[in-house]
Amino acid sequence: MKVIQPNCRVQFTAEDVAFILSALRAGAGQARALVELLTEENSRDLILDDEALYRALLEQRGCLPVSARLYFYVLVRRVLREAGIEDRAVADYVAELLAEFSRTERLRGGVPGSGTALDYFVDLLAALGAADERAGFVIHAHIGNYSLFLAGIFPERLRFRAEIRGSPDLRYYERLGQASFRVASDHRLARKYQLTRIFTTLAERFQAARLALNDLSNRILSLGDADYSPLLAGERGSLG
Repeated sequence: MKVIQPNCRVQFTAEDVAFILSALRAGAGQARALVELLTEENSRDLILDDEALYRALLEQRGCLPVSARLYFYVLVRRVLREAGIEDRAVADYVAELLAEFSRTERLRGGVPGSGTALDYFVDLLAALGAADERAGFVIHAHIGNYSLFLAGIFPERLRFRAEIRGSPDLRYYERLGQASFRVASDHRLARKYQLTRIFTTLAERFQAARLALNDLSNRILSLGDADYSPLLAGERGSLG
C-alpha cells in the first residue's frame, strides 16, 4: 500500500504529448510553442480542459496511444466538473487512483512494514487497532480510495450483492469512504503530503464523486466489466 499522489498532470509520456498535439491540430509552427505551454502549470491545465482533447479521447478507434494517466485525468476532470467539483487537484488524485487500481495487483492492501497482504475491508479495519501513526494514515486513505473505486466503478455489482446476498449496500460504502477520508484529512501526514484539501473534498462530496464515476463507467470505461475480485466489507468472496 502506498500513499497515492495527484501526479497525473506531471507524468505525461512522449506519446501523450504527441496525441495532444494531434488532437489540437497543432501545425509544425505551433507544435514547439504548445509543447512549451504544456510545461507551465496554468497553460497546461487550460490545454487539458480543451474540448477537442476530450473528444479525441472519446472518438479514437482501437487502442488509444496514450497513458492511463492522461486518459483518466481528462475524463475524470470532465465528469467531476459536471458534478460541481472544480478542483483540478481532486480530479488529478481520482485519476491517479483509477490508474493505480486499474492494475489488479494494486487491489490488495497491507499494513506498511508488515509484508502481509490484507485482502478485505474487515481485515483492514481490524488492523487499525494495532497500526502505528503512519500505518493508520495509509490504511484510512486506502479504505477511502477503495470505497470510492468500488462504489464508483462497480455500483451495479454492489447493488446486486446487497439485494441477492444481503451484502453491504452502496450507502455503506459511501459512509465508509466519507469517514475514512475525513479521518485521513485530519492527520498530520495529510498536511505533509499536501492531501488535506483533497481528502476534505472527497469526504464532503463523496456521493457526488461516486455518481460522477458511475456516469464515467457507464458511458466510456470498460473497468466495470473487468474481472476484479475487490475487497468486500466483511466478506471473503468476490464480486464476480
